[in-house]
Amino acid sequence: MTETTSAPVVRRQIVVDAPPERAFDVFTERFGDFKPKEHNIMASPIAETVFEPRVGGHILDRAEDGTECRWARILAFDPPHRVVFSWDIGPQWTVEPNVENSSEVEVTFVADGPDRTRVELEHRNLDRHGPGWQSVADGVAGDGGWPLYLDRYSALLSG
Repeated sequence: MTETTSAPVVRRQIVVDAPPERAFDVFTERFGDFKPKEHNIMASPIAETVFEPRVGGHILDRAEDGTECRWARILAFDPPHRVVFSWDIGPQWTVEPNVENSSEVEVTFVADGPDRTRVELEHRNLDRHGPGWQSVADGVAGDGGWPLYLDRYSALLSG
C-alpha cells in the first residue's frame, strides 16, 4: 500500500516471511542487493552500494571508477526495530549539499507473528527539498521508487 497526499509524506508497507532481526539485518546489510544499480547519479556505473550501520554513517554508492556518492546519512540505528536515514537527493536528482534541504526515511520492523515482520517505510519532510519537492515525492512513490525497492527486498528475503 502506498499513500501520497498533499502533505509531504510517502508511506509504504509490506509483510515479509522473516523475524524482525533477519528483516532488519537484510535491509541494512544487503541494501545494495535490492537497490537497482541503474539508480545512479554518478558518471560511472555503480560497483556497490554500502550502508554504514551506525548513526553518523552513510549510504553511499561506489562507482567502478572508484568515485563515491554519499547520498544519505544514518540518523537513527536501532536494531532490530528501526533505522532512519536522510534523503540527500534533490529535485534535480543530484546530491543536496545543504542538510536542511533533505527529507528523511524511517523504516520500522514490527513482528507480525513468530516468523513474519511488517516493514513500514515513511519518507517524510519532502517539502524540505524546496521548489520541485513534489517531483521527489512522485519519484519515490512511483513504481520505480520505494515500491520497487521493497519488492526486490521482499524477494531477497524469500530467496
